[in-house]
Amino acid sequence: MADGGSEDKRPNALAGYRPPDGVADELLRADGTLRPVWQPLIDHLSKRGPEALAADFARGDQYLHDAGVYYRQYTGSESDVRDWPLSHLPVMIAEDEWNGLADGLVQRAELLERLMADLYGPAEVVAKGLLPPALIAQNPEWLRPLVGVTPRSGHFLHVLAFEVGRSPDGSWIVLGDRTQAPSGPGFALENRMATTRVFPELFPKANVHRLAGFFRALRDELQALRGPGGGHAAILTPGQHTDTYFEHAYIARYLGMLLLECADLTVTDDGLMVRTVNGLEPVSVLWRRMDARFADPLELDETSAIGTPGMVSALRAGKVSMLNALGSGVLEARALMAFLPRICQQLTGEALKLPNIATWWCGQTRERMHVSENLERMMIAPAMSTALPFEVDGSTALGGRFRDTARGAVRDWLEANGADLVGQEAVTLSTTPAMIEGKMVPRPMVIRAFAVRTGAGWEVMPGGYARIGRTDDPTALAMQSGGSVADVWVVSDKPVTAVTLSGTPDAPFTRHTPERLPARAADNLFWLGRYVERAEHAVRSLRAYHLRVASTGLTAGTGTVAPPLVARMRGMLDGQGLGEGAVPSELLGLFDAALGCVGPVRDRFSDDGWHALKEVQGLARDLARQPLEGDGAARAMSQLLRKLAGFSGLVNENMFRAAGWRFMNMGREVERGTQVALMLADLADPEAAAGALDAAIEIGDSVMAHRRRYSSVTRRESVVDLMALDPDNPRAVAFQVSRLVKDLSRLPQPYDSTQLGGAARALLTLSTDLAVAEPGEMDSDGLRDVAARLMVISDLLTRQYMS
Repeated sequence: MADGGSEDKRPNALAGYRPPDGVADELLRADGTLRPVWQPLIDHLSKRGPEALAADFARGDQYLHDAGVYYRQYTGSESDVRDWPLSHLPVMIAEDEWNGLADGLVQRAELLERLMADLYGPAEVVAKGLLPPALIAQNPEWLRPLVGVTPRSGHFLHVLAFEVGRSPDGSWIVLGDRTQAPSGPGFALENRMATTRVFPELFPKANVHRLAGFFRALRDELQALRGPGGGHAAILTPGQHTDTYFEHAYIARYLGMLLLECADLTVTDDGLMVRTVNGLEPVSVLWRRMDARFADPLELDETSAIGTPGMVSALRAGKVSMLNALGSGVLEARALMAFLPRICQQLTGEALKLPNIATWWCGQTRERMHVSENLERMMIAPAMSTALPFEVDGSTALGGRFRDTARGAVRDWLEANGADLVGQEAVTLSTTPAMIEGKMVPRPMVIRAFAVRTGAGWEVMPGGYARIGRTDDPTALAMQSGGSVADVWVVSDKPVTAVTLSGTPDAPFTRHTPERLPARAADNLFWLGRYVERAEHAVRSLRAYHLRVASTGLTAGTGTVAPPLVARMRGMLDGQGLGEGAVPSELLGLFDAALGCVGPVRDRFSDDGWHALKEVQGLARDLARQPLEGDGAARAMSQLLRKLAGFSGLVNENMFRAAGWRFMNMGREVERGTQVALMLADLADPEAAAGALDAAIEIGDSVMAHRRRYSSVTRRESVVDLMALDPDNPRAVAFQVSRLVKDLSRLPQPYDSTQLGGAARALLTLSTDLAVAEPGEMDSDGLRDVAARLMVISDLLTRQYMS
């Protein structure tokens, strides 16, 4: 029943939806009536039955799975990749209300910029007593080497995020500022992509503001900061093991930017340089997605293994612009929020348009006493960071949920450690609809909003994402605690412009050349090719071996002496490092290594290719758990081989023919040539058992070619000619070498004279030797020498392009 006892005429989708008393709700007004901005969504949901809704939600989840969106779930010192927990119902906010919120965020962004400039400059806020010196001096994110360093761009802050929530009276409050390396804009975009698949009919006509304009402004800002001297604009990531690496790779692909790690960079007299396959090239803009203290082991954290020595000196010399400036993490300290209202009045002449969550720094006597006397409505948290609130005596501090028996211990703790702690008012968060087990229920939520500096000032993303609790516990919103994430729709009452990332072209079309390939990316792609090819050769060898084991009737553990050919092939597998079993653990290790090479280059690798390789790995692990022998093991290898062929075909057909594709292909060519040469040295040896030559052309996938070419039984000369010297057989050593010569010729040659480089010279010599060789003269030692020469060429390529 609605207010006044009248019949509840709300749509069926709202049946049983009841927010807690005294809590603001995004969906319903205080009188229980529906907020108009939600009407289209509720009407849509009311027309969809349970099965149709389940199918809609599954469509969004499938998109996220196919796109490879994930987060890392941490358990102690371990982490595991988990599916992205999308809350399928978006949070709906009216345009007028959002504009008011955005106006307050723009003011806050400018305040933080001015405060940052003061803290690393004249420090007037400290000198005037607006901020206790200890809050800065004791903050590990205040980086003394950056004091007095003015950013090349003229600004310290360029990309910001804010945690905002709605208080019980319906007003917005800021719960936290994210200035260090704000994460989330890429996840907000992926949430939008998934939600539009959940509501493909509703979204186009719902007048929802698009997000592409925000990312276009961000991209244009990054390009503008390059300045007249040019240089690369890039995203700096700590690497694939960080919990937000997916977003780093996704944004790099979306914006068409380089994704770099500190190991890709070096500092010279000319500034910050990226190691590419073309040599050193200047970097003029870095969007930093890693904590500042790790950026330079020379002047910041000497224990950092992921920094670039000399980074601070490059910034000090004005050689590079960094978004955000090193040291900006000092603004994230919770304790700072206690002083921002006065600082805002001093620096801007205005009151804060968006209030903070009420905060008291316990390093001050009066404030510490206030917190101690009001524990029932306080949460206690670290003063210098955004880390999670503490637990005391087994009782969480968040929400003021201290047991009576714990309050004495809390007061003692505050007295002893006050400078490290803040008390913050336990806020009752607003609720928003979420579908839990097929039922719409109110759940607490916090919105993360984003702002980017542009040439015209700060621009706030018209949306963001909301963190939503799975239960009504407001302390469990984080994904690590089982929370989920929803899209935020900013809805207009009139049609909105369908903004795109490209914008309106204002210049004639020109075809751009592909970007430079970082040396580290080239190395990973090269070794991806090698590991995949090594795995394929291992699968072919295992299949041939198991077929011959099956034909002899051998069974594992019987003690029967293996026939000479089987023994010879077992020795060959041992030489490849493959142990016993249908699917040896070493083969699984090759698939793991291949995936390990893809991880650091996700920005250059398609989602389809990633999933295809994951499926190969998954199938191999499934087969390894089965008790397979003989013919069954051979069939398993055939199944695995078909999966591998699918991956290879997909990548070969879809990957752009730029330097990255060539390095991956060169890795495969080096590995295939090496493995075939070593295989022939074993199975085409004059001392090999009968049937070894047939096994060689079977492993080399050349049985049909041999029959058509020679119309005879296998002879050593015909097998060596076809598998080692034939320039038209894609499995032959000579074919791989000719392809290597061609691919290398398309790469930049890092020398100034007309003399060939080391890799090119070695390849040309090997190609010539193979072209003039006679099959009868290629003995096993000669074949092993060819394999060794290919390994030397691999080393030369690495030194020339990838080290």
